[in-house]
Amino acid sequence: MDKKKKSIFLLLLVLIIVKLFIGIFEDDEFNERYLFIKHKPTFKTYFYSPRGMSDKDSNQMNENEKKEQNMYDEYVSKRLFSFPIFL
Repeated sequence: MDKKKKSIFLLLLVLIIVKLFIGIFEDDEFNERYLFIKHKPTFKTYFYSPRGMSDKDSNQMNENEKKEQNMYDEYVSKRLFSFPIFL
């Protein structure tokens, strides 16, 4: 029973680490999705750009859009590795 608890704990630990360091972003130009490795941990998994390819500046965005855009800029521009996924 002790070995079973250790393996469950290890599995949960691996899943949490994967959740913290793996993300999906949507390309703002072509609307393609990519799986990527984040440069630092966060529980946010899906990243998108509310600005997209428009000329919208931060004064025209509400607070939620500004937060999403800042996270997109930070995590997607500093990604360690990415590859396209087809969903």
